[in-house]
Parts: sequence; structure tokens; C-alpha cells
Amino acid sequence: MTKKNAYPASTTGRTIARVLLGSILVFAGTSHLTFARKDFQAQVPDFVPLSPDATVLASGVVEISLGSALLLSRKHRTTVGWIAATFFTAIFPGNIAQLVNHRDAFGLDTDTRRAVRLVFQPVLVLWALWSTGAWLNRRRAK
Repeated sequence: MTKKNAYPASTTGRTIARVLLGSILVFAGTSHLTFARKDFQAQVPDFVPLSPDATVLASGVVEISLGSALLLSRKHRTTVGWIAATFFTAIFPGNIAQLVNHRDAFGLDTDTRRAVRLVFQPVLVLWALWSTGAWLNRRRAK
């Protein structure tokens, strides 16, 4: 790939989506560390070897880092998009655990609400890939 094509084409829509996703991640990460710690602990699957609190704190730091990178990084935008998509995929078992274990958190107090939430995780993956141009950049590279 030439230097000219090193950065994916950014449109106003992609930029707005990326900034929004980055802002959401920074907010969510901050809430992991502060006011929503208990709610996030309800999503930690039993198989995670760390304590639920340590897992929530670590994932909060990762979310703040990813959100900040989405907001600030131009040079590594597509890489950050792939990392964010991978992160959203990696935390999906937490959403499943919340459903399977019938854990109430974030107003998700029925199995139906918890199941509907599962639909939105793939949306986050696609959002990260589209807003950063990561998917477009990969297709262009082929």
C-alpha cells in the first residue's frame, strides 16, 4: 500500500460515528471505574480468572484507551478500529453470562431485555470497523 493510501477515506459521517463511538467508550470506561462498577461486575463471566472487580477495572482502562485512540489517532485509525472490534467481540461472553445467569444490571431485569441487548454487540463491532475505515482499508488492500 502506498503512503498516499495509508489513511482510509474519511467522510463526515464516518468522522461523526468515530467521534461518537470514542466518546461513548471513554464515558463507559470512566463509569467502569466509578459509578457503574457494580453493574459491570454482573457481566463478568464465572470463567474469568480475575475477580469481577479487577476485570471491570481493567476493562474500564481498556475502554478509555480505545475511546481516546478513536478520538485522537489518525495514523493508526484502522488498527484501532480492528482492536476495538476485537474488544467488542471479546467482551460478548459477558453479555451472554448476564443473560444465562439472570443477573440484573443497567435496567436489564428480564431475560427478554438481556437477550435484546445481545443484538447490539455485533452493531458495535460493525460501527468500529466502518467508522475507522478499517473494513474499507482491508478491502482496498486485497
